Amino acid sequence: MISSKVLVESADAAPNGPGAAILAANPLAQLTQASPAFASARDWEQFHTPKNLASALSVEAAELLAHSQRLTEAQSQSLSVDKREQVAAEAADVFLYLLRLCDTLGIDLLAAAQRKLVVNGEKYPVDKSRGNAKKYSEL
Repeated sequence: MISSKVLVESADAAPNGPGAAILAANPLAQLTQASPAFASARDWEQFHTPKNLASALSVEAAELLAHSQRLTEAQSQSLSVDKREQVAAEAADVFLYLLRLCDTLGIDLLAAAQRKLVVNGEKYPVDKSRGNAKKYSEL
């Protein structure tokens, strides 16, 4: 649950009716609602075009990758507390840009992810893909 100044600043954007209970019970809905309010309070909508958001998302994903660039597989799985916090901050940036991009384009990210999981399940049936790193077209 978001309890920071972000929601206080975006309280005007929150519904006062039955939707308020949904927001309180759904952290993803809170983030999705807080993100445009955060941008609006700073007059950033002018910069939050799909192209710019996708570019920013790519940059943040690269920053996330940079944390493991020179690590072995084993090292990447046992990060120090400090490094793990840095990775978490970059992962949060990626997540927030993705939410903002989807919101800007009117994409229901959860529904899209659910559909994609079904498609991937069809592409990668368990009996052919279990323990196998091949692409679906090579199975």
